Amino acid sequence: MGNLAEAIGKASAGTVGAGMPLLCWFEDCLKESLPLVGGKCASLGELIHAGVRVPPGFALTTEGYRRFMAGASLDREVAALLAGIEVADLDALEAASERIRSRIEAQPFPTELEDLVAEGYRKLGVRCCMPAVPVAVRSSATAEDLPDASFAGQQDTYLWIRGIDEVLAHVRRCISSLYTGRAIAYRAKNGYAEHDVAIAVGVQKMANSYTAGVMFTIHPANGDRSVIVIDSNFGFGESVVSGQVTPDHFVVNKITLDIIDRTVSCKEVCYTVDAKTQTSRLTDVPFERQKVQSLIDDEITELAWMGKRIEKHYGRPMDIEWAIDKDLPEGGNIFILQARPETVWSARSQTAVAGSSGTAMDYILSSLLKGKRVG
Repeated sequence: MGNLAEAIGKASAGTVGAGMPLLCWFEDCLKESLPLVGGKCASLGELIHAGVRVPPGFALTTEGYRRFMAGASLDREVAALLAGIEVADLDALEAASERIRSRIEAQPFPTELEDLVAEGYRKLGVRCCMPAVPVAVRSSATAEDLPDASFAGQQDTYLWIRGIDEVLAHVRRCISSLYTGRAIAYRAKNGYAEHDVAIAVGVQKMANSYTAGVMFTIHPANGDRSVIVIDSNFGFGESVVSGQVTPDHFVVNKITLDIIDRTVSCKEVCYTVDAKTQTSRLTDVPFERQKVQSLIDDEITELAWMGKRIEKHYGRPMDIEWAIDKDLPEGGNIFILQARPETVWSARSQTAVAGSSGTAMDYILSSLLKGKRVG
């Protein structure tokens, strides 16, 4: 870990050069690795060290990104194209973004980087006992998943990618998504200079989920810290995150892990893998399953327990994406795909949210003394 710590220090200082890893496995990442592997991959590594199940994978680091951009002088082209553009001029911004993204996606990787990513993908397949293992290719920017800025969703993620050629193509697409018009404007609005932001790209084993969704360790509607809120649907989590379906909704007492509220919705669509094309596609949920609860109670309880563990590790309310893998046996098939600080209620004072500071138990006791209904 000594060499990695040194590399992280160099990345934090913006240094580019020899001695910095171009590829890093998730289990070698910590929250301090953010300058090297970006917010998303640093968070995944931190979760592994916290004892939480995470699908395996690796990251092309920010040094790999810089090598790629510098090797073809793409960094200079980007700087030239963005020079003097006013972010309020949407037409000029989108035109520059389109040119930048096209150049990045058309530029092949240097041989060194291509070989490293190909070898990482091969090793991942060996670890998963699956050649041409399907993966999620996930952008991980250095200004992403931060407590003081909601950069989530600014860059792209691609699901169910198979084969090294497709992996490399989608890594370039993730890199190019750092330069969407929306992302450029958002950074400018929040005071992030372009040279201060870099991107890593995670390549992670795809969870073949029969149920997936999101979990908050604070109530997203009212800021109640005494509960955990879980939303779920059949298939992949895209339908929940994108709002394409009204998910099942569960509220769990954070102390006892009792389910104190449940709403089973009519879920008409979900994302599943197409057996022929091996891609994610939107499909209809069979009529007889639409009103069936997408999580059993034991799974809800285990998810809530994992949410508590993650919140305790980070010391703050968290926004978590999860999945239940149908290819693995019950008891070891619930995975955390992503965890980032909750940014809406966490930005407000604890006095305004809960009436007092402290733990969830403090809030519960305070509410009971006041005769206030909890949850």
